[in-house]
Amino acid sequence: MTASGKPSSTGTSPRKLRVVMAQIDFLVGDIPGNTDLVIDATRRAAEEHQADIVVFPELCITGYPPEDLLLRPSLELRVNEALERLQDEELAPAIVVGAPLRSGSLLYNSAVVIDNGTITGRYFKRFPPNYQVFDEKRYFAEGAEVLVMDIRGVPVGITVCEDIWKDGPVEDAAKAGARLILNLNASPFDTDKQARRKALLERKSRENMVSIVYVNLVGGQDELVFDGGSMVFDHSGVLVAEAPQFRDGLFPVDFLCEHHCQPVSQSLPDTPSLEENVYDALVVGVRDYVNKNGFKSVVLGLSGGIDSAVTLAVAVDALGKDRVRAVMMPFRYTSSMSLEDAEAEAVALDVQYDVFSIEPMYDAFMATLAAPFEGTTPDTTEENLQARLRGVLLMSLSNKFGSLVLTTGNKSEMAVGYSTLYGDMAGGFDVLKDVPKTLVFRLAQYRNTLSPVIPERVITRPPSAELAPDQKDEDSLPGYDVLDQILNLYVERDFSADAIVAEGFSRADVDRAVRLVDINEYKRRQAPIGVRISERGFGKDRRYPITNGWKSGK
Repeated sequence: MTASGKPSSTGTSPRKLRVVMAQIDFLVGDIPGNTDLVIDATRRAAEEHQADIVVFPELCITGYPPEDLLLRPSLELRVNEALERLQDEELAPAIVVGAPLRSGSLLYNSAVVIDNGTITGRYFKRFPPNYQVFDEKRYFAEGAEVLVMDIRGVPVGITVCEDIWKDGPVEDAAKAGARLILNLNASPFDTDKQARRKALLERKSRENMVSIVYVNLVGGQDELVFDGGSMVFDHSGVLVAEAPQFRDGLFPVDFLCEHHCQPVSQSLPDTPSLEENVYDALVVGVRDYVNKNGFKSVVLGLSGGIDSAVTLAVAVDALGKDRVRAVMMPFRYTSSMSLEDAEAEAVALDVQYDVFSIEPMYDAFMATLAAPFEGTTPDTTEENLQARLRGVLLMSLSNKFGSLVLTTGNKSEMAVGYSTLYGDMAGGFDVLKDVPKTLVFRLAQYRNTLSPVIPERVITRPPSAELAPDQKDEDSLPGYDVLDQILNLYVERDFSADAIVAEGFSRADVDRAVRLVDINEYKRRQAPIGVRISERGFGKDRRYPITNGWKSGK
């Protein structure tokens, strides 16, 4: 589909164009509600910003990723009804929305241009991604055509997300006369993503001498978090406008279009630290998972350790103190320091706080198990029983009060199986599931710069599950500063054990860590989902068979 716009006549004043980037949080599957959001945002963009064009994220009509909802027989009917509503509204600005469209027997991830109550252009995404968390080729065919069309007297090219990462779509649009590219995105967050986007957009805009408007989705969807960060690069590769990450809103940008479409420069937000970015991602992920799934509140076990302390802070920042309940469940091995610190955290964040000893329940279970356990030596069985009793208490509170249980395991623990099935893994959402232990410490320090809510000794003392006398994590695992580096190489970068050893790590530490990762896949399959903040989390990203004979050495 190619429609060429005519450039402004030489000697005339540059054409002014105001584009509003609609960085909005949509709900997957709620096609009527998402359509309402588009209509409301467009009206506000017209009234508050006098928008000429409003650009929305990829697949905003269905939300992203819609997964197998795309296979539902009524999808086409519902999407068509939404597009008819948008046309019937006769909105003043032109709008560019993302929607799945069928052409013949094939379904396409599409951008739709609606202007003056009419669909004036359709673009089919040319490169549906099929890696990491993306599996678009399960649903979508590949588009083949360029769309460059006249919008308010300016030749505008349309692309969708992955198209900008590949050679072809931007280049073809520029060759077809586009002076402005509108790129619709649903690009999930990871810790280095915004920097990679900027490097790409700088190169693409400069090499093709075309300004690019990059509009990204914001909000949480299951394990994915979309960080927004919508931005504009001019034709020389200069970043001239950037929306804040993790913030819903309408962000206008003015263009003066003559030989080029030159955006008017804006003040740019400060680049957030890694810790700030990750913390914001966790807050958004928890907020949207709880709210979009209709939970009234959350409950979590507060142990006095650093993982539960950070989880509690994230939960309060996401939902407010009145929707968070913390429960300390001490046992004979729980230190007085843990009791004191857990209470201090609950008081600092002003949440409902309960203390329920698991001692009587443990004794009752052990009495029942006395006969079958006779003649055996205490081991991890008794340790796991403590964790499982705590899980039963939290799940009971969840059932009774409609609260979602937040688990507190971090990525390092999930990787090596340092967790108890149906115990500390019992719950609905694991806030720190993709956060390595070393980063958990940094997040605690960052959160305390906002307000002091985590006692310093929680950050500085050696981590312990406190399931046995004088227990420390490092009795069972390499130190986290070493373990996290090994796990990064093995889990996220696919290094073999031999290759990790060649990086300077001890053979004993590497073999131990790699073996633990491999044998605990069955646990991770049964773990709750959690916020993805890395390029490769446990979940959609990493799909290893539980039963396999692969040898991890080479």
